[in-house]
Amino acid sequence: MPRRTIPSPAAAKVGARIRVLRLERGLSLQHVADVGQLSKGHLSSIEHGLAAITVETLVRIAQGLDVLAMDLLTFPEDEERGRIADIIRTKIGKKELPKLRRELSARGAGKA
Repeated sequence: MPRRTIPSPAAAKVGARIRVLRLERGLSLQHVADVGQLSKGHLSSIEHGLAAITVETLVRIAQGLDVLAMDLLTFPEDEERGRIADIIRTKIGKKELPKLRRELSARGAGKA
């Protein structure tokens, strides 16, 4: 896809989120690009909102960051669900997730 000269707001927001997640993990552009099978320059353009990207590219970047693809499109600063998803991603270990799922499912079943 072509590179833009001016970032689009949506692409810039996703790119900024990717950069935050990358820096949070202490990963270099080169490392994430290599794992995601992208060029370092393309990943940089994505982070700056200058490249239009596909869902496949999002999935490959998520693999490079060792996160779920949904984490790239979750913006904790924007809404409560995003904050909750970020807490789950950063504070709850993978072994604890089944218990949390059961608790949330039970809570939802009680509302029916």
